[in-house]
Amino acid sequence: MNIVAKTAVATRGGKTAAVPTREELIARAEALAPVLAERSAACEAARMAPAETVRDYVDLGLLRVCQPARYGGYELGYDALCEISQTLARGCGSQAWVHMVLADNPLKLSAFSLDAQDEIWGANSAAKLCVAVAAVGKAKRVPGGVVWNAVHGFSSGVDHADWVICGGNIVEEGKAPVGCFVVMPTSEINIIDDWRSIGLAGSGSKSFAARDVFVPEHRVLMKKDYDAGTSPGTMFYTSPISKLPRGGVSAVSYTAVCVGVAEGFLENYLQFTGPRKSRGAPVADGVGVQMGVGLASAEIEAAARMYLGAVRETMAVLERGEEVTTLMSAQGKRNAAYACQLATNAVQKLFNAAGGRALYTDTVLQRQFRDCFGAAAHHSLVWDGAAAEYGKHVLRMHG
Repeated sequence: MNIVAKTAVATRGGKTAAVPTREELIARAEALAPVLAERSAACEAARMAPAETVRDYVDLGLLRVCQPARYGGYELGYDALCEISQTLARGCGSQAWVHMVLADNPLKLSAFSLDAQDEIWGANSAAKLCVAVAAVGKAKRVPGGVVWNAVHGFSSGVDHADWVICGGNIVEEGKAPVGCFVVMPTSEINIIDDWRSIGLAGSGSKSFAARDVFVPEHRVLMKKDYDAGTSPGTMFYTSPISKLPRGGVSAVSYTAVCVGVAEGFLENYLQFTGPRKSRGAPVADGVGVQMGVGLASAEIEAAARMYLGAVRETMAVLERGEEVTTLMSAQGKRNAAYACQLATNAVQKLFNAAGGRALYTDTVLQRQFRDCFGAAAHHSLVWDGAAAEYGKHVLRMHG
């Protein structure tokens, strides 16, 4: 890919570098999406994103969307990150999922101490980070830091990562476990080739083991500080994106991939169905087929508007320097989860209408069908939980 943009500037190692606008980055993603579509079958077969795709993300600046300007990032809004991932997902859900996590994880590193950020981004401002935030790690305090042991799962794109952020607890005899996160180089972990799935099969969301890894104190972040918004990086940075609360509305990044896959599915369904005949009659002439397209397209568009509206409202609050309320967070998560309900409903109806030919494993429709439901299966997007959380909050407000 050879797409260049130049607008504002950001600091990178004491120098200035061109910073693309949101519109320019989306245009780059639009140009890349057909390339991802061409690579999608190979991506699924390899069960991981192609190396050339990740190089394209780096070369096009698509992983710097929310990275701090101090290290050459663009500090754009979370809505920009989501729109880019959504656009890429029209071409391939698995590769878009890898973009989403690699572009989001700089926000997690930016919460760590500046010493940790300087160690990682100071040496390589394009360093790629993966995460495994489930609190399964066990840390033992030793002089100068902790020793970490765990087997972590679901670390999307870990094959391409330089560093990993892990969740767990500091465990000391006679004391309650204390939640924390640590960041360690991938040279100190062992990747476990266990990602065999029916959805997002090419995302490479593998497990990895960390055995007796020493983590210096400056690469340890206390969970209570992270959750309270008082972590070292959060206190240092002033950009609106640096203040985005985790959880709640941040679930929209997963929704972005689900909705983008649904948009790609709709386009491929139209190309598949337009010329199709059944027993000599044009399928597209059927009123039921036409109504199905109308309804599904409305659901997919509603899903996009619903989740993007939530994240844009949140970014507007942060840009005004105001606090994201608990209600707004619950509403954002509700919107993220319900948008996935709309997207998967639409894809299900269209897939059912596509006929037996869509079942063949060489069709893009069956892969996009599986990827759409795979993205919606993320634990942050479980509809019952998101609905109940929002309902409980508003009922208490009126109690």
